[in-house]
Amino acid sequence: MSNENTQTGLKIGVLTSGGDAQGMNAAVRAVVRTSLEMGATPYAVLEGWQGAVDGGERIKKMEWSDVSSILNSGGTVIGTARCPAFRERDGRRTACKNLLENGIDRLVVIGGDGSLTGTNEFRKEWPELVRELHERGEISQEVAQAHPQLLIVGLVGSIDNDLVGSDMTIGADSALTRIVQAIDDISSTAASHQRTFIIEVMGRHCGYLPLMAAVAGGADYVFIPEAPPGPDWGDDLAEKLRLGRETGRRDSIVIVAEGAIDADGNPITSHDIADAIEQRLGVVPRITILGHVQRGGAPSAYDRWMPTLLGYAAAQEVLTSSHSDEAFILGVRHNRVTRIPLVKAVEATRGIAQHIENRDYAAAQRARGSSYEEMMRINRILAEPPQSLMQAVREGAKRVAIMHVGGLAPGMNTAARSAVRIGLDAGLQMLGVQGSFGGLIDNRVSELAWADVEGWAFNGGAELGTRRRVPAVEEFYAIGRAIEKNEIDALLVIGGLNAYIAVHAMVSERGRYPAFNIPMMLVPATIDNNLPGTEHTIGADTALNNAVWALDRIKESAAASRRCFVADAMGRRCGYLALMAGVASGAEKVYLNEIPTDLADISRDAAYLKDSFAAGRRLFLVVRNEQAHETYNREFLARVFESEGDGLYDVRHSALGHLQQGGAPSPFDRILATRLVDAAIRELAEILDRGTCDARYIGMAGAKVVSRSVKKMMDELDVDNRRPFDQWWLSLYPIIPVVSMPRGDVIPVQIPIADPLP
Repeated sequence: MSNENTQTGLKIGVLTSGGDAQGMNAAVRAVVRTSLEMGATPYAVLEGWQGAVDGGERIKKMEWSDVSSILNSGGTVIGTARCPAFRERDGRRTACKNLLENGIDRLVVIGGDGSLTGTNEFRKEWPELVRELHERGEISQEVAQAHPQLLIVGLVGSIDNDLVGSDMTIGADSALTRIVQAIDDISSTAASHQRTFIIEVMGRHCGYLPLMAAVAGGADYVFIPEAPPGPDWGDDLAEKLRLGRETGRRDSIVIVAEGAIDADGNPITSHDIADAIEQRLGVVPRITILGHVQRGGAPSAYDRWMPTLLGYAAAQEVLTSSHSDEAFILGVRHNRVTRIPLVKAVEATRGIAQHIENRDYAAAQRARGSSYEEMMRINRILAEPPQSLMQAVREGAKRVAIMHVGGLAPGMNTAARSAVRIGLDAGLQMLGVQGSFGGLIDNRVSELAWADVEGWAFNGGAELGTRRRVPAVEEFYAIGRAIEKNEIDALLVIGGLNAYIAVHAMVSERGRYPAFNIPMMLVPATIDNNLPGTEHTIGADTALNNAVWALDRIKESAAASRRCFVADAMGRRCGYLALMAGVASGAEKVYLNEIPTDLADISRDAAYLKDSFAAGRRLFLVVRNEQAHETYNREFLARVFESEGDGLYDVRHSALGHLQQGGAPSPFDRILATRLVDAAIRELAEILDRGTCDARYIGMAGAKVVSRSVKKMMDELDVDNRRPFDQWWLSLYPIIPVVSMPRGDVIPVQIPIADPLP
């Protein structure tokens, strides 16, 4: 690397503090390896600030291999602990001395708001502490002059997702996954015995985990700190549970945050809820307190790739910065790294707790952001007993048909279930089409009621069925006749690229087929994440988690010998699954269709592979998307790598296959499906009220749901390669050689970091 791109001589420390969170290890790994590639020397401060106060062996110089095989580990391998001594000035002065003894004046601190607040105080005191240490003769004048200030970057590790200004915090997605898995498991035993379960989850001042778990897990009722129930909450709860059972539900699930309160600020405990149910309904609920299981276990795919990106950016930020006028946290806004002023973020976060204490719950909800308020509204609809929903549908209501088109995507059932319940709440008559366009032509269309979709949200597959085939122009007449015969007033099409192509063709043929002059709405659902107008598609997160799970197993099997493993991920010519799975699994090399590869590239990779195994490597993982190259396929790569290895290692290859499409949808996909469908139904209702026939496709732009006209869809789409022209996730590609391949000739690419929000 050239000198202008290196930070030779700089020392950087990384520590984790406060409560542990899944994904901290990914951030630590990225900080260490990015620092090494930039020419700096990284140190791990073990056991959080306690390690800084203790010094000695608690401040450990880190090498590349010190952070190997930690990406899939829960907790934090460098430890975390409470440190009362650091709260005192003497303790902070000692920590300053110990850091200076190792030449460290740059820190990446991963923790909660308390840890980051303490870090900022330490940063502000640093010049005075250095002066005091010099005056006491504990450091030399040269040391004092060389380290006049402490530069810090904070990353938020908190399963509560409670930081104002960041869309997600490290660990929150994994914790939500644990909770939803528990709800799914408990629901099955509850249904077997027709029982009521109360599940207590974490969330002292923030209701993110219980609220999102309620939406993703289909809970009947949820208690969160920001929206306490009224004085008659016991009666309201009992009535909703009774009505649900009256409709045929065999189980009842109530979720309560550990910090739940009533409108007067009094705590509401799991036992309070159990007593209220028993007194009013005469049943004895079971209580499950999930506790620290929410923090434990391997991190989700998101809590691997996003902390990797944050750690990579944090190392660059702190190593290239030359001043510390203000401390920043690096957070996530719209899938991009953004600077967040530390003091303002902490004040805003703590301000919510103050709003709750002052019983200004509306202010607390507003401070959480519009997406949070939106999910509260959606949850009220989804949890509403069916009796009131059925009353909303009047005779002559507009009839909206739901149809799946394209390959299977986990979360299709969630989307259909949400569409039915939200549609009924909007006063629409919801219809289900079995078997895509073929089923529509065959008139396999039926009305869907609240009870018809009960339980769909948690199942893989697609209860309505789905087909990939795009209807031929010759079939349009039959499709138009079916629309007229079934009195369909609007179409809600949930699916992949073939769904988009089909609807676009129908809109283009409206002049010839008058029946197509009805509102149409496209909702993106495909594991490939290759659709225009959205950064995330329903099913892609589940497929990514499935792929990462499989790659973890592959790495475990390959570690028993000296082996290179080449794995194909789905996605056709879209490399989303391959790239993100590569980052999340720690793959050394990823091949994508979007990044052209030639024989010279493969030859260099084979030479590096041989050299690294000769130096002691035991495992090398290669991930490619299934159509990365027509000639240089998985089998070709395996043959080249093995023939060039001279027996130093063996090579195996495999396609991850359809397991990527299977299983229950992840919490992310359930929530995404619910949000997208809610926006789609509301827009369809508005179009129907206007009496127009707009055709729209809907998607996520960062944290916002947006819709666009189908007529303009092809402007965004690379039809030949079946992917959008703009793919935000490709910016992560340069990270892989930095954090996974210590070649020494890789210059870390600067990740764009958004400026603070006004």
